[in-house]
Amino acid sequence: MSLSEVAYERILDMLFGRELPAGAFVSQNDLVKLIGVPVAPLRDALRVLQTEGLLTIHPRSGIRFLKADFELARNTYQLRGILERPAVRVFAETASMEVLDALIARHERGIAALERDGFTPAIAPEMIDIDAVLHFEIIGALGNPLIGSTYRRVHNYLRLIRLDRTLTTPIVMRTLREHMVLLEACKARDADAAEAALQAHFSNALQRTLGIF
Repeated sequence: MSLSEVAYERILDMLFGRELPAGAFVSQNDLVKLIGVPVAPLRDALRVLQTEGLLTIHPRSGIRFLKADFELARNTYQLRGILERPAVRVFAETASMEVLDALIARHERGIAALERDGFTPAIAPEMIDIDAVLHFEIIGALGNPLIGSTYRRVHNYLRLIRLDRTLTTPIVMRTLREHMVLLEACKARDADAAEAALQAHFSNALQRTLGIF
């Protein structure tokens, strides 16, 4: 991994780990100290992040990081739907039963953990990863690296939006159960039902997200 790639990943880790607040305005020198890489690779990373829409570089002034708002949430879910609706149809028709069974089993374990212990900091990473893995599997069904790259940008917007959201047992449980409806449709090889389940899931997720603004 190059130093610019290291800088890119460290900035994202600090942003999504709340060490670097969304909406913050910082100088390049401050970032050099925070990230721990030289100026040249840091600049390369910042240019990539600006292209991806996560920050704005103000020459001779500093760097402004994006802060999520209503418009970003709405636009992100709209783009997410455009990308995933055709993908979930392909996923429903082509995903192996082994992959589907593994995803369903993981969701069932997550639901059982929530029913037993509720949503706790200890299980938060697993719940977040379950969501990411499912949606990346769906996008991956298209086998298109350009769409995959675009979706990774969308995923970063989602992570930014979710920084302001407080997860609770009911919210996470609803998400997992909505996923289960989608997965059962895929297992039945019903592309129409899978697409309908995805649309319902995104509509519900957007409403849950908009509640934070």
